[in-house]
Amino acid sequence: MAQSDVLLTAERAPQTVPVCELPRKVYDVERNTGAYTSAGLATAGFRAAKYLTDEWFQNCYARYHQAFADRDQSERRRHESQQLAAETEALARRTQEDSTRRVGERLQDIHCWKSELQRQIEELVTETDLLLADKLRLERALDATALPYSIAMDNLQCRERRQHPDLVRDCVEMELLKEAELTRNIQELLKRTLMQAVNQIRLNREHKETCEMDWSDKVEAYNVDETCSRYHNQSTEVQFHPHSAVLEESASTPETWARFSRDNLYRADRERQASVNLRQLIDCILRDTSEDLRLQCNAVNLAFEHRCEELEDVRLKLEHHLLKTLREITDQEHNIGTLKQAIKDKEAPLKVAQTRLYQRSRRPNVELCRDAAQFRLVSEVEELNTSLTALKEKLLEAEQSLQNLEDTRMSLEKDIAVKTNSLFIDRQKCMVHRAHYPTVLRLAGYQ
Repeated sequence: MAQSDVLLTAERAPQTVPVCELPRKVYDVERNTGAYTSAGLATAGFRAAKYLTDEWFQNCYARYHQAFADRDQSERRRHESQQLAAETEALARRTQEDSTRRVGERLQDIHCWKSELQRQIEELVTETDLLLADKLRLERALDATALPYSIAMDNLQCRERRQHPDLVRDCVEMELLKEAELTRNIQELLKRTLMQAVNQIRLNREHKETCEMDWSDKVEAYNVDETCSRYHNQSTEVQFHPHSAVLEESASTPETWARFSRDNLYRADRERQASVNLRQLIDCILRDTSEDLRLQCNAVNLAFEHRCEELEDVRLKLEHHLLKTLREITDQEHNIGTLKQAIKDKEAPLKVAQTRLYQRSRRPNVELCRDAAQFRLVSEVEELNTSLTALKEKLLEAEQSLQNLEDTRMSLEKDIAVKTNSLFIDRQKCMVHRAHYPTVLRLAGYQ
């Protein structure tokens, strides 16, 4: 709050300087002592009632001069008025003729622009109808791409049910991924093109409405100017309009008027040409996308055929190896039985040789001699042990080989089952589903 708004409740403090009245100021009045003074003293703010003689003569001369000037001016104005009346009569006639001529020229200009606008409107209507037909093709083509994408994704999901080791990223999967990506890209392209078509249709209609409004204004202006061109001095429909000669601030000039219609025609023709280019682009896009999808479909089908041939060939080879493996398992089982019998046959000679050595080790005193029989029995035992060791090693190797053959048999049978499952998925699931792939005409939006 300001200081003046504060409410003072306490008594003011006494001032240090006592209040006193200021002394009066003395004004010196200047005396009028000139040659043309009217009195001895001059007055402040007003003059005296009497004039000087010179002033009286000056006033008379001014009246004479004013009367002469007024008479001269009146005569000159009378002459000018007569001359002006004649000139204005001729000027009004010329002006009216010129105005009538210019209104006629204006009618021709309006008719020319009106015809151009009408032609442009008709062309825009025709072009918009053609673009609407292409827009319908785009919508049909976009709907048709849903089936190839569904088929590709279904094939990929079906092939995910393959078992190891057939769950590989083979050429079929690569082609299917390419097909799915191509379909998605085509769908995005068709959506963008469809949005462009919708925007272009909107622009065509907006510029058609602009041209129609301009054409409507031209028709109304043409009717007004045609009515004005028929007016003359003896017309009964004319009357005074005092404020009609005032130009509106928002009124256009001939240049801006012509530029307005020219700009409308230019923009409308530009949008029409853009619509024509867009229709050509749409036709190329639909043709190329339908061909690309069909080419990719053929590539996927060819990859499926090659893959099925490879799987069939591998399965036949696996069955052939399985048959040989089963035969080898039978032969190895016979070999293991033979080895076991050979080991059993070596046990009796080893017992005999070891018993002989044991009994001969009980010979008394000097009879415990390292004779030739002793050395032969020792070498016989060593030979038999060596033979048993070799036979047992061969038996272990044979048994390991038999186990490996059994593992191989199981692996081959599993691989054959995996290959059969993969063939069933590719042939019965994927390729049968791909038989419903849409045609080129449907992908191009004609169906």
